[in-house]
Amino acid sequence: MTDLTQILQAVERGEENSSERLLPLVYDELRRLAAIKMSREAQNQTLQPTALVHEAWLRLTTDEEMGWQNRGHFFGAAAEAMRRILIERARRRSRLKHGGGQVRIDIQELELADTTPDEKVLLINEALERLQAEDPEKARVVVMKFFGGLTNREVAESLNVTERTVERHWAYAKAWLFGAVRQEL
Repeated sequence: MTDLTQILQAVERGEENSSERLLPLVYDELRRLAAIKMSREAQNQTLQPTALVHEAWLRLTTDEEMGWQNRGHFFGAAAEAMRRILIERARRRSRLKHGGGQVRIDIQELELADTTPDEKVLLINEALERLQAEDPEKARVVVMKFFGGLTNREVAESLNVTERTVERHWAYAKAWLFGAVRQEL
């Protein structure tokens, strides 16, 4: 059993200082995952990978139901936390009372297919929620790979399936999400 697994179990048992021992072991990997995710975001994104990691860490460690079985399960939970943070940010930024990213444009130049990066994130999230209702396992693969930046091997370990299953789920989910998002545009 690895040190990380032992500490994750200590956190689950509620042992004193276990969260403080966990952070140094996972911080670099969380930072790497956040950097990968942030590289896919819009250029005008003001959230930095470090801030995303810190916010995700706060959510992970204050969650009353935290109980991670292994490394893959922990990083899957971290990916989901990062996803929720980015979605909340996109929603907040797109609200009218926050300006909604509105820019004055000439009505003659209006193209309906244009969407802002925040709108794209929200469209993907809405489609992902529909996929979750239809096929939760494929949706978990999307969250872990797209939002968490995990490899097929890491996702397979976390979900206790083969890498080939992850590849099939990922291919299906990408096509399904593309079709769902395309319908909305």
